[in-house]
Parts: sequence; C-alpha cells; structure tokens
Amino acid sequence: MQALTVVPERKKSLRLDTLPDPVPGEGELLVDGLAVGICGTDREIVEGLYGTPREGRERLVIGHESLGRVRQAPPGSGLVPGDLVVGVVRRPDPVPCGACAHGWFDMCRNGRFTERGIKGLDGYAATSWTVEADYAVRLDPSLEHVGVLLEPATVVAKAWDQIERIGARSWFAPHSVLVTGAGPIGLLAALLARQRGLEVHVLDRVESGVKPELVRRLGAEYHRADVEEVMARVRPDLVIEATGAAPVVFGAMAGMGPYGVLCLTGLSPAGRTLEVDAGYINRDLVLDNSVVVGTVNANLRHYAAAATALAGADRGWLDALITRRVPLESWEEAFERHPDDVKTVVELRPAG
Repeated sequence: MQALTVVPERKKSLRLDTLPDPVPGEGELLVDGLAVGICGTDREIVEGLYGTPREGRERLVIGHESLGRVRQAPPGSGLVPGDLVVGVVRRPDPVPCGACAHGWFDMCRNGRFTERGIKGLDGYAATSWTVEADYAVRLDPSLEHVGVLLEPATVVAKAWDQIERIGARSWFAPHSVLVTGAGPIGLLAALLARQRGLEVHVLDRVESGVKPELVRRLGAEYHRADVEEVMARVRPDLVIEATGAAPVVFGAMAGMGPYGVLCLTGLSPAGRTLEVDAGYINRDLVLDNSVVVGTVNANLRHYAAAATALAGADRGWLDALITRRVPLESWEEAFERHPDDVKTVVELRPAG
C-alpha cells in the first residue's frame, strides 16, 4: 500500500511511502481508502509542531478525516464488503478513566487516549487500512463523493450536542445563531443550524467567492463587519466560534445576551496578548446566566448524528464545500494554500 507519513516533530519529513499491506486483526475490517481530508491539524503535524508515532516506530501515517470502502469484514460485525465507512479518530485510554469507561472518550480525563493519524496510532492517509468494526461508521452509499466530510461534521455535531445540553438547564428556545468563521467547521456548523430551523448568520473576512456563496445557498446571511458590530445588530441567542482568533472570541464573549451560549471550536495561537475588560465580561456572564464552553473531538454518538446530518443535506452543497481534490500522486499540492480553499481532499484511489 501507499501512505503519507511523517516523522513527528520534524519539519519537512512528509513523504509518500510504500508500506506492507495491512492485515486485519480479530474483529477488524480491511478497508480500501477512497479519500482523506486535509485540515489545520494535519498541516501542523507536517510542520513538526506535534504528533506521536506508534510505540517502536519512527514514522506516523497521517490523516484522520477518512473515507473508505470495506474489502473484508468479520462475521457478526454488521458490515459487509462494499460498505462505505469512516474510521473513528479517538480511542479510549487503557486505564480507562471514568469518561472513557462510559463511552465518552472524547472527554478523557487523564489524557492517555490515542488518535488515528495524530497520537500513537497510524492514520487513514493510505490506500488501504484496518479499523476495529466497533470504530467504523457506515455511511449512506449516496455520500461516496462527500463522505470524507463526516469527521469535521462530528466536531460540530458534538458542539450542537453541548449547546443543547447546556440550554436544557432551563427553558430553551433559541431563534438565531452566529457562526464566526466560514471554513469547513463553520460552514458545517451553519448547515446543522439550518437543519434545526434556526436563523443563521456567518461572519468571515473574505468579500466574495466560495464562502459567501455557500452561506447564501444555505439560506443564511453572510457578514464581514467587526464581530462587535455584528453581535450588536444580530443579537444571536447562540454563537459557534470557529476561527480561534482571540479578538473574535472575546468580541463574541463581550456581546452575548441573556442566557447566551458561546461554543468555542477554534484553537487560538499562544503567545499573543490582547487587552480586554475582563471585569465587564465576567459581570455580564454572571448577570446574564451565560455560558462559554470549549469542545474538541467526538464520540460514537456524534459520528452517528453527523452521518444523519450529511445524509439529510443537499449533495451539491456538500460537494461545493470540497474546493480542491488532489490525486495521491500529486500529494504535495494538497498542503499548499490557495485563496479560495475551503476543504482540500486527497483522492487515494487511482484515477480513471
């Protein structure tokens, strides 16, 4: 098989390797890789910022946004050859902590979890791979062209799960949501908001192109003004933050209304300072019963919810979200940055 591998924490180590074909263990599927999505996490691993190989290995197969077709399935797995599947990213820690023991491995308390293509386990950027049947999610066959979006969709499925759990502490009938950032996470968050019947607003910096058009096709409103101005004008009940830009995060926090929920999905770079009126923000959060919550990763419930959301979405809209499809033999192009990029995907199967 062929696979994209790196030496974690070493810059410029990414290469296309020929590796032995995988052999499925007990209870595992053998899967032909169809596509793998490239995101900021992959780029940071490639840049040598983090990543951990399997024990005893120097190189790590990257890729956590997977899509494949089952070649071989164990009896009783509920899956058969030909099924379209996505592999779950995280595995519970071996102790396990209480959260992992109860199936909430996305909320691991001791940090000993592993993650495919990121931490301690090889990823899915390979022409074939194996996965435990219990950590494979079957997709509707009609999603073959766009199913690689499932993993990022799980991130926002979890975000909505967290928002709804928080809202349930009292009467909760949100009307509007502001999504900050029109990358894949932001746009998928907007999609799930529209599926919930909410009035949706999306804030981003670009003036024209794919992002504003995708927002409009959802029936949502696109904004380019400062976050403080948009918050004051829209007065959203909910905010999903998907930029990681500190001024946007604190601008949204300062503009929240009564019983507001701000869900943070973007990671802010460390080492930068920002002057804010912390007392003002703290006072309003307390007096308005507002909540700021961070979320990362997803568990099996969120994968199921995301699969349902994608199955109910317009296929043309999902396809337009994938702005570049790069063949495996041209893999280096996938890590370039183009002005109109939203989601870049590496096609793992041969052309033709």
